[in-house]
Amino acid sequence: MKDSTVLRWIERGLFAVGLCLGGWSAAVIIDARLVAGMPVPDPPAASTAAPEPFAPPATGSWVAKLDAPSVRLSATVLEGTDDATLDRGAGHIEDTPFPGQPGNIGIAGHRDTTFRAVRHLRIGDPLELTTRDGVYRYLIAKTFVVDPKDVWVLDPGDEPMLTLVTCYPFTYIGNAPRRYIVQAVLIDQVSRTREAGRAGEAGPALQPLQTR
Repeated sequence: MKDSTVLRWIERGLFAVGLCLGGWSAAVIIDARLVAGMPVPDPPAASTAAPEPFAPPATGSWVAKLDAPSVRLSATVLEGTDDATLDRGAGHIEDTPFPGQPGNIGIAGHRDTTFRAVRHLRIGDPLELTTRDGVYRYLIAKTFVVDPKDVWVLDPGDEPMLTLVTCYPFTYIGNAPRRYIVQAVLIDQVSRTREAGRAGEAGPALQPLQTR
């Protein structure tokens, strides 16, 4: 009799844990889908005033929208690469430039969620970053695999770059030991202003790249 009572309590406990985990998983999935569907903020109004000094966004804040049309990837890029941020979307890697700044922009994402389609990207495929201020178009120049300690992949190159980082192997169970890298070079950029948006046209090309 005692054994059956213990088993019933264990069963009820496991059922309660299952409900909690199911609820938590549902909340995470819903939040991630809401983040993925976040619209690009309206472009700023055209102004002749001097631009305000650039202030880095807070961790978890919206940074850009990343699109890879060849693999139907569309991801919201948030600031930071902590677990909470990467559970919601792609993350702008700290201490790398922001879109519109010169250098090598780093963006990370989980291989089994946000960056699931990254494995299918190929050299020559286009990438696009859309921010409140502009649209930045890239072409993939190379893909390769490195160890996690190989942070040199985020070093500035001779031209403006975009580097995507995700874990590898893609089918590895648990914490994957290596990193898959996609590097692309900037080929075009256009500004976004409310006037251009009303006309349904892109603004003039931004020349040259400037640190905000």
